Amino acid sequence: MGLNIVGAGLVSTEGDIFFDPVLRLSDAKFEAYTAATSYIRTFELFGKASRVDFRVPYTMGRWEGILNGADVSTRRHGFNDPRVRFSMILMGAPPFKGKEFVEYVRSHPVRTSLGVGLSVTLPLGEYYPDRLINLGGNRYVVRPQMGVLHQHGPWQFEVTGLVSLYTDNSDFFGGTTLEQKPLWFVEGHVIRQFSRGMWGSISGGYSFGGTSHIDGVKTKGDDATRYYAISFGMSVSQQQSVKIAWVNSDTNVVIGSRNNSLILSWSMNWAD
Repeated sequence: MGLNIVGAGLVSTEGDIFFDPVLRLSDAKFEAYTAATSYIRTFELFGKASRVDFRVPYTMGRWEGILNGADVSTRRHGFNDPRVRFSMILMGAPPFKGKEFVEYVRSHPVRTSLGVGLSVTLPLGEYYPDRLINLGGNRYVVRPQMGVLHQHGPWQFEVTGLVSLYTDNSDFFGGTTLEQKPLWFVEGHVIRQFSRGMWGSISGGYSFGGTSHIDGVKTKGDDATRYYAISFGMSVSQQQSVKIAWVNSDTNVVIGSRNNSLILSWSMNWAD
């Protein structure tokens, strides 16, 4: 408890977007570069270990495709929608500080934790209602989450489930209203800790639901997306660490998206 973490990251993403025919845009590709800053604070609440996260991303990107039979392209740069998240461990390690927590971990090499979280994405990013490509979503997104983590020596096994709840975007492209049903997501991680503060992980995820309607007309997008990721991190000092990760997502259908992201991040922590 009483830990502060600041972080900065760079994300390079490229891929294809397959729009619904009603939007008259095809063969769309994009390249985007995102810089994000974050702050995390851990604390005790109702006798439970808790934390709050803030994240603010900024993106520069280029999109190109065929609109109404003509080649078009556009660039965007600006802030994405920021996110705030609260989480709490309901079952697991007590809310210890510093050396107390280290001793607890050493004396409990096998342990299981259960936690819950709630994140809110705020509609404060750059948004233009007369443009199809936007960095902001012009709507709130609320995500309740629950996860279980089992630690067995240097191995960690984690399963997390969440649901994204969307408010309507009543100022969508062309003066229309965009509605979206809840999107369910489940993910799993296998993490291996190595010596000298190094670790690696493999992850997989699957989302389903989230059907969209434009002015009450259901879009033809896919309701399921697969995700894969590989990560490696290491400590560079007692207070700083770096991480590199590769993430792939693919709807694997005619309407949807397929992209790859390379992520580089740095974080620094200090205790009260």
